[in-house]
Amino acid sequence: MKLSEKGELSLLEAIRSKFPTRSKTVITGIGDDAAVLKPDLLVTTDMMLEGVHFDLRLITPFQLGFKLISVNVSDIYAMGGRPSFILLGIAVPGRTEDAFIQRFFDGVKAAIRLYKLSLVGGDVSSSKKDMVVSATLLGYAKKPIGRSGAKPGDRIYVTGNLGDSACGLELLKKINRQVEFDKPLNSPLRWNVMKPLLKKHLMPQAVNPGKFAKAATAMIDLSDGLFIDLTRLCIESNVGAKIYKSRIPVSNSMKTASAFLGLDPFRLAVAGGEDYELLFTAPPRKRPGAICIGEITESGMLVVDEYGAEKPFAPEGYQHFKLKK
Repeated sequence: MKLSEKGELSLLEAIRSKFPTRSKTVITGIGDDAAVLKPDLLVTTDMMLEGVHFDLRLITPFQLGFKLISVNVSDIYAMGGRPSFILLGIAVPGRTEDAFIQRFFDGVKAAIRLYKLSLVGGDVSSSKKDMVVSATLLGYAKKPIGRSGAKPGDRIYVTGNLGDSACGLELLKKINRQVEFDKPLNSPLRWNVMKPLLKKHLMPQAVNPGKFAKAATAMIDLSDGLFIDLTRLCIESNVGAKIYKSRIPVSNSMKTASAFLGLDPFRLAVAGGEDYELLFTAPPRKRPGAICIGEITESGMLVVDEYGAEKPFAPEGYQHFKLKK
């Protein structure tokens, strides 16, 4: 069976079954945003491939460096952790200009300063054709928050608007070139509408769990889309979920831009991905200060529309290896 038929979720489950955790120092292994190792150590890694995760015609090297760090920090934050040390891996073709690499490192440096990290090592290599970058991030959490703690009756929360990044990507495809945020674009769509959406996609900022972590029973970052990431959390917790369409937060900029593009803002919000907001569950008695979009149930994955009708939803969102229809 081909990977495009098997799917990412099935592949990850196969890896987990083939490599069961045997070490007593591993508290949480494959299946969460980061591994949890004794004592209080979190470890995560993310890889970004040219032509799969980014297009150098549409993203500047500075933006790419910044984004690489942010997506890794988001995984540590999703465990309720504090990121500390980072290792960087980069493979580029020999024809790459030094100025390009310096700007990439400038973006990495800007993100490292923002999140107060220390770069402690990594690896560099040449590649025959495309650029590949990766980061491994280490952090700490005295009480890590995994995906497996949600209970029926818990409320489901998100920390911010959804769909902005996916809408920004669709705008970027229309623009079809790199965008500098200090240089407004001439477009039928106002720059103050476009800019936050483009920035959310090109230079996302990870959401610090802060006060949310104190209330959360389970947590995940929204990297691939609300529907698929909520499904992942529910699978790990062996529960179901019911969410309300009317409660899903979307920005005015996204509504305006999606109408301009002829896209459904709801689809962007639930399946677009790369928002890097936090999705978490908390007991009903808690008031964590985030946006409640539903509740955890015994089983089933349901969305309630504006008329009160309940419909099952599939784990839609970004998946590696999935064939595009």
